[in-house]
Amino acid sequence: MKSIPLHGVGIGLRSPHTPLFLKSPPKSVDWIEVISENFFPLPGESLDDSEPLRNLLKIRSDLPISLHGVSLSLGSTDDLSKSYLSILRELVRQVDPWMISDHLCWTGVDGLNTHDLLPLPYTAESIQHVAERILRVQDFLGRSIAIENLSSYVTFANSEMQEWEFLSEISQRTDCGILLDVNNIFVSSINHGFDPLEYLDSIPPDRIVEIHLAGHSRKEGCIVDTHDAPICTEVWDLYRTCLRKVGPRNVMIERDARIPEWPEMERELLQLRGIYEAR
Repeated sequence: MKSIPLHGVGIGLRSPHTPLFLKSPPKSVDWIEVISENFFPLPGESLDDSEPLRNLLKIRSDLPISLHGVSLSLGSTDDLSKSYLSILRELVRQVDPWMISDHLCWTGVDGLNTHDLLPLPYTAESIQHVAERILRVQDFLGRSIAIENLSSYVTFANSEMQEWEFLSEISQRTDCGILLDVNNIFVSSINHGFDPLEYLDSIPPDRIVEIHLAGHSRKEGCIVDTHDAPICTEVWDLYRTCLRKVGPRNVMIERDARIPEWPEMERELLQLRGIYEAR
């Protein structure tokens, strides 16, 4: 895996804040991440017809961009979608992101998209299956990708190892990066009863290329990764520990629901910057 530039502190750019970034990107933001599929063309259109993409390219002239996908479905038994990958490759060509990422999950089977990020059994067979697909994706795109750990609410009885062992082995086999979501580690540690510090200790630092932080909600006896709330104290503390263990990495905040006005969003971003720069 080639060396990744250290851009600093970023944010997941969503539509309520896009006009601000088109006018003048805030100086509190070093880079942005966007959801890849939000810039895919509508049926019958091409990327060249896309106003959202034109806006993104305008912002790209001011800020580095990371493309983060939600539909690659690396763990599915369906064939990888050639049409999806072709659009993604063209999007990558035009945007020239510093990173391309998706989730270590499956999102559907037999052509059905559940529009959810579903966990895998942590087995040697799953490692072989997912690793082969990641290698095919990287070969098709001509670029390395990063894979993100999930928040999860169920586990498989036939799992043979811990999630962090599964994630680390796939990254090593494919030479892909790890997008470490610290909130997801915390959420899953509460839901499944493992020690989040053991998770952090077990991930090879040299594979981590990006870190996500977000808020969550407590619902019906578990924690749900809703991205609709400020980052909680426990996740901030876990990020501080992560920073001490692995050193500075590109880090960002996600907010996908109940998105506040920019001044409130920026206050949380500045809190992150304070922690990042005090390392």
